[in-house]
Amino acid sequence: QVQLVESGGGLVQPGGSLRLSCAVSGFGLDYYAIAWFRQAPGKEREGVSCISRSDTITFYADSVKGRFTLSRDNAKNTIDLQMNNLKPEDTAVYYCAAGSRCWKTSYEYNYWGQGTQVTVSS
Repeated sequence: QVQLVESGGGLVQPGGSLRLSCAVSGFGLDYYAIAWFRQAPGKEREGVSCISRSDTITFYADSVKGRFTLSRDNAKNTIDLQMNNLKPEDTAVYYCAAGSRCWKTSYEYNYWGQGTQVTVSS
């Protein structure tokens, strides 16, 4: 059974850091591309970053370039998103998703986690 579980969200002050983790079960990380999306209230779901089945990071959203780093831990079967220099506009529910390749549109993905809330506020 395919399952994705996000963790690591929380409340952080502007300029702070968080590390999100997406724990994958039911398949190996070389079987699906894994992406992180986020959705703020009243906004569309936005692709943040994605790592391909061959362990290549295919994109970062322009709004997070230089601040967020995506990585894969094959031993733990997790995809981690290190978020530094967080801004209030990063506040959103963050989701990880699995798909056949790295798409920037959310509807292309087959499996989704339940999401984890990130709130950046002083």
